[in-house]
Amino acid sequence: MGTSLPPKEANLFKVIVKSYETKQYKKGLKAADSILKKFPEHGETLSMKGLTLNCMDRKSEAYDLVRRGLKNDLKSHVCWHVYGLLYRSDREYREAIKCYRNALKIDPDNIEILRDLSLLQVQMRDLIGFVETRQQLLALKPNHRMNWIGFAVAHHLNSNAPKAIDILEAYEGTLEDDYPPESERYEHGEMLLYKISLLEECGLFDRALEEMHKKEAKIVDKLAFKEQMASIVLKLGHFEEAEKMYRFLLVMNPDNYRYFIGLQKCLGLYSDKGEYTSDAIERLDALYKSLRDQYSWSSAVKRIPLDFLEGDKFQEAVDNYVRPLLTKGIPSLFSDLSPLYEHIGKASILEQLFLHLEDSIRSTGSFPGSSKKEPPSTLMWTLFLLSQHYDRLGQYDLALAKIDEAIEHTPTVIDLYSIKGRILEHAGDLPAAAALADEARSMDLADRYLNSECVMRMLQADQVGLAEKTAVLFTKDGDQHNNLHDMQCMWYELASGESYFRQGDLGHALKNFLAVEKHYSDMTEDQFDFHSYCLRKMTLRAYVSMLKFQNQLHSHEYFHKAAACAIRCYMKLHDSPSKLTTEESDEMSKLPPSQRKKMRQKQKKAEARAKKEAEERNEEETTSSGISKSGKRPNVRLVDLDPHGEKLMQVEDPLLEATKYLKLLQSNSANSLETHILSFEANMRKQKILLAFQAVKQLTKLNENDPDSHRCLIKFFHKISSFTSPVSDSEKLIWNVLEAERPQISQLNEKSLIEANKSFLEKHKDSLIHRAAAAEMLYVLEPEKKLEAIKLIEDSKNNIAVGNGTVSPVSVWKLPDCVTVHRLLETVFDDQGAASRWKARCAEYFPYSTHFGGCRSSTLTCTSNNSFKNMPENGVAACQDNNPADSHSLNGALHAIEDLKIS
Repeated sequence: MGTSLPPKEANLFKVIVKSYETKQYKKGLKAADSILKKFPEHGETLSMKGLTLNCMDRKSEAYDLVRRGLKNDLKSHVCWHVYGLLYRSDREYREAIKCYRNALKIDPDNIEILRDLSLLQVQMRDLIGFVETRQQLLALKPNHRMNWIGFAVAHHLNSNAPKAIDILEAYEGTLEDDYPPESERYEHGEMLLYKISLLEECGLFDRALEEMHKKEAKIVDKLAFKEQMASIVLKLGHFEEAEKMYRFLLVMNPDNYRYFIGLQKCLGLYSDKGEYTSDAIERLDALYKSLRDQYSWSSAVKRIPLDFLEGDKFQEAVDNYVRPLLTKGIPSLFSDLSPLYEHIGKASILEQLFLHLEDSIRSTGSFPGSSKKEPPSTLMWTLFLLSQHYDRLGQYDLALAKIDEAIEHTPTVIDLYSIKGRILEHAGDLPAAAALADEARSMDLADRYLNSECVMRMLQADQVGLAEKTAVLFTKDGDQHNNLHDMQCMWYELASGESYFRQGDLGHALKNFLAVEKHYSDMTEDQFDFHSYCLRKMTLRAYVSMLKFQNQLHSHEYFHKAAACAIRCYMKLHDSPSKLTTEESDEMSKLPPSQRKKMRQKQKKAEARAKKEAEERNEEETTSSGISKSGKRPNVRLVDLDPHGEKLMQVEDPLLEATKYLKLLQSNSANSLETHILSFEANMRKQKILLAFQAVKQLTKLNENDPDSHRCLIKFFHKISSFTSPVSDSEKLIWNVLEAERPQISQLNEKSLIEANKSFLEKHKDSLIHRAAAAEMLYVLEPEKKLEAIKLIEDSKNNIAVGNGTVSPVSVWKLPDCVTVHRLLETVFDDQGAASRWKARCAEYFPYSTHFGGCRSSTLTCTSNNSFKNMPENGVAACQDNNPADSHSLNGALHAIEDLKIS
C-alpha cells in the first residue's frame, strides 16, 4: 500500500483521480500541486501529476515525475499502475505489462489493473495470459456480464471453442427466465448468435440448429439469424429445407451472390473451380431462367449465367445482358465483363458480338433483330466498350481508333478521356496518359476520383511536382503532404515512392515507403480501443472477425509492395552508399575503435538534442496558440526533421534495416515469389549462405519454372563453386548441408549448371523472359560467350498468341517484358549496340512506347513538332502548341495527343 495522507489531502488525491477520469486536467494539476506543497515526495501524487501532464502532451516532465514517484514509493500499486499507463500511451506494451504485473504483486485483486492487463494481453496476442487474467476477473466479479463474455472470447481466441461454449451456457444458467429486458435484447441476441457460430465452428450442427429453434424469439437480428440457419441446415445435408430458406432470402435480396451460391449448393450444382458438366450446365441454365422470370429486376440473376454458359447459349445470354446496359450508358460494363476473358473462347464470342452490335447500330440505328431505334449515345457506348476490349487484348491501335471515334462522336463524355489515357498507359505512353487524365480531371473539377486518377497517371510518368500540385486541390489548408499522410492515402505514397525510386532519389522513396509501413502499425494500434468496446456492446462476431483480420494485416498487397520497395532501397544503398555516408565511413575507419565509439555516441546525442529542441519549439508554438479549458494542448502538426529522407539514407547497416522488413514479408507473404527473391538477394549480400539456400529452395518449391527462380538457383550454386575449400567447423557444416541437399533439387539432379541452364532454355525456348534469363545465366557461367548469350535474346520471335480465342491477332510479347530485356542488355551485358538494336526492334512492336521511342509516342510527336513545354519538376516534358488554344487541361493544349489518332 502507498503512504497514507491526512484526510484533507486524501480528499484532494481523490479529486486528482476524478479529474483525470473526466479529462479536467488543469483541475487535477492544481489539486496535485496543493498536496505536493505539504508532501513534496509523496509517490502516488507525483505519479498522478505525471499521468496528468502526459495527457497534456508534456511527456518528458511526465516520465520524470512518475519515475520519481515510483522511486519514493516502490510498494505502491498506484505508482506501478500509472507507470504502466504511461508506457501504454507510448505503445510500449511489453514494458506496460511488466509494470501491471508488478502492481498485481502488491494488490493481486485490483480489478482495474487486471482489466488493463487483459487488454494489453489480447493486443499482444498473449492468449494464454489473456485466459488466466479473464478467469481471475470472473472469479472476482461473477455478477458482471462482461467478465463472462470476456472469459468465453479468451478461450475462443486460444483455440478452445468447446470451452467457450460451456462458459456461455454457464452464463445463461445464471439468467432469469424473463431475461433480457427490452433495453438489452439486441446485446443478448448478439451473444446467442455468437454462441451458435461457435457451435457451427465446432461442427456441432445439430446442437446449433436446436439452439436456433429454441432461442429464435430472443434474437433481434433476423437477417443474420436466417443466413446462419440456412448455412447450418445446408451443412446438415437437409437440402430441401435449405433450398426453401435460400429462396426466401432471395426474395429479400435477389442481388446477393452468396444466396445464389447457397441455392446452387442445395441443388448440387456448385463447383469451386467453376467447372461443370454439360448436364449440370443445362440444369443451371433452367434454374436461372426460372429465377430471371421471378426477379426480372435483378442484375445478379442475369450476370451469373455468363460464367458457366458456353457457345451459342453464352452468346445469346451476353447479348441480352449487354444491350440494355449499352442503351442506358453504363461506364462500368467492361469491368463487369472482364472476368469472362479468363474463360477459353469467350473473348472471341464477345468480340464478334460487340462488332455485330456496332455494325447494326451504324447501319440501322438499332440492335440486330430489333425495330426499336436506339439513342445516338448507344453507338458511343458501344465504341467505348470495344476500345476497352481491344485494350484488354493488347491491340492498342484498334483500341485507340475506337476511342477516338467515340470522342469525335460525343466530346463531352469524361469517361472517354479517362479510358484513352488508360489505353495509352498500357501502350507505354505515360506522359500522354497523364495529359489525358488531366484533361478528364479539368472537365469536372469537383470529382475526387478524376483528380486521384490524374495524380496516379502523373506519378507513373514521373511528374512528381505536378502530381503534388494536383493532389493538393483536394486537401485541407493546402498542406498536401501531411493531409495525405493523415488520410492514410497509401496508393499516393506508393506511387510517389516508386517514382522517386525510378529517378534514383532513395531518400524521398524511403520516406514514402516507410510512411505506408507506419500506417499499418497505426492500424494495428487502432484495434486497442475495440477490445473493451466490443465486449461491452456485445458485437462479438464482428470483434473476432476483426482480430482475425488484424492477424493477417501485414499480408495486404499495399504493405507487401511498400516493404519490398523499402528492401530494394536499402539494398541499393548497400551497393552504392550515398556520398555523405561514404565520407563519414571513411573518416570513421581512420579512427581507433575507442574514438569511433565516442564519435557515434556524440552523433546520437546530437540527434536526440535536435529532436528535443524541435519538440520544445512545437510546445512553444502550441502554448502561443492557446490551451483548452481541460488543459490539453490543441493538436499542432510536428515539424518534419527530415523532409527529404536524408537521415533515412544515413543508416549504419542498410542490410540490417532491410532484414526487419524481410522478416515481416517472410511471416506474412510466404507464398510470394518476390519475398524469397528479396531474401535471396539480401542474404547473398550478407554472406548468409544457408539462409540464401533456404530462399532458393522456397522459390523452386513455389514455381521452379519462373525465370527469377532459375536465376537465383544458378547464381547461388555458381557462387558456391567459387568458394575456397571449407576450413572452420561451421564452413564444413554448411558445405555438408549443401552437398546433401543438392541432389534433391530436380533441376540439378546429376547435371552441371551449364546443362541445367540449357535444359531450362530448351523447355521454355518460345518465351522471351525465359530466354532472357537463360541468356543471362549463360553469360554468368561462361563470360566468354557473351555474344552467344545476346544472340539468344535477339533470336527470340514475337509470335502470334495461339488459342487466345480472339478474332484479331494478338502478339505474345508484352511491353514490360521487353523493357526488362532492354535494361538487361544495357546493364548486365553492358552492350549498347545490342540495346540499341533491341530498342529499334521493340519500337516497331510498340509504336506508342516512350521508352522505346515509338513512332506514335508523344515524345516523338513533340520532337517532330519542335514544340516542347518546360519540363515540370521531376517530370517528363509535355507537348505544347506554339499557339495554344483554349483548353481545360492544366498542362495546356493536347495537340500531341490528338496526333495519336488513327487515320
